[in-house]
Amino acid sequence: MAGIDIAVTGLGLVTPGGVGVEASWASVCGGRSPAALDPALTGNPVRISCRVPDFDPERLLNARRAHRLDRFVQFALVAAREAIADAGLDPATWDGARVGVVLGCADGGPGTVEQQHQVLREQGSDRVSPLLLPKQLPNMLAGQTAIEFGATGPNLVVATACASGATAIGTARDLLALNRCDVVLAGGSEAMITPLVMAGFAQMGALSKRQDDPATASRPFDADRDGFVAGEGAGILVMERVADARARRARIRGRIIGYGATADAHHITSPHPDGAGVEAAVRAALADAGADPEDVQHVNAHGTSTPLNDLAEARMIYRVLTGSPLVTSTKGVTGHLLGAAGAVEAAFSVLSVERETVPPTANLFLPDPRIDIKLAQNLSHMPIDLALSNSCGFGGQNTVLAIAPA
Repeated sequence: MAGIDIAVTGLGLVTPGGVGVEASWASVCGGRSPAALDPALTGNPVRISCRVPDFDPERLLNARRAHRLDRFVQFALVAAREAIADAGLDPATWDGARVGVVLGCADGGPGTVEQQHQVLREQGSDRVSPLLLPKQLPNMLAGQTAIEFGATGPNLVVATACASGATAIGTARDLLALNRCDVVLAGGSEAMITPLVMAGFAQMGALSKRQDDPATASRPFDADRDGFVAGEGAGILVMERVADARARRARIRGRIIGYGATADAHHITSPHPDGAGVEAAVRAALADAGADPEDVQHVNAHGTSTPLNDLAEARMIYRVLTGSPLVTSTKGVTGHLLGAAGAVEAAFSVLSVERETVPPTANLFLPDPRIDIKLAQNLSHMPIDLALSNSCGFGGQNTVLAIAPA
């Protein structure tokens, strides 16, 4: 399947920067994080989060529909609606059998599970909602999206932890290359900011404890980074074969020209110290794209703000990408969107290529002296012929997407 050109014709975003592509893009380009102390996490050891602001599901969806959906599905439907409109497609007229849905998430709907577990304990099993499973099962992310838009083609959810959204895009690329469908709604969505999930991350030591200044807590590649800030949201891409997009005179926002996926086979939570797994994914994506390491001009790094990940990834970039690409981590603004991160960052990479703009790495006050890569400390403008979007996850999951202009 090497050499297959896959077009991105539509983008939809729901992020801590705002609802919609333009609000989200303006936020990461502005370099200021909306992270704050979260009242829902009162009593937790770490109370910082990066929530989607002003998200009103009853307004954005109808009230009855919103009530039957967990937050992670609500995010996806709103983002997908924007992406479909952006692509100039109409679900009322498309051939649904040729439209696939491939979405990623790490956890499904833990908010619904925690809420209904409380009902079970306080009121008994006969008061548990019959919507418990339809709301929280991970596959409902793709299933509800198909129902909403009449997409009756291939329909699946992938779970590769924090690489899930990127893995979904790579899988969608394969489906298009194999002619299994003509259009795929691909991406990821996540709503894991709940007391139980965040307590688990805190007990692992994964979260930043900088609660006196939440807006600067996420510090990718900074010498003083101490963990990630949890975020939420969704990113959806409309993907088509380039020839099909051109035939219908669609605007092509960018192209997914390479995909690499590997496993570290090293540790359940820590990355390989040399970045061997993500290096293999980078080389696979470049081989798929027919490109060389020195061709890469920009990297949207996984860059979580954790001590081990940032160092391993940076050393890999220095060792492998010999053209000294400009590197950013948009997690400095958005926090870590977990299973949605790879999809949102792929969308940001498409925008970087399309608009010849690289967002800054927010909160990069003093770059780690052990890191010798070119970091975007300010908003930068430059032509980009080839960008990489790196994603990694617990279990040693690695996914890399190679992105080029239209």
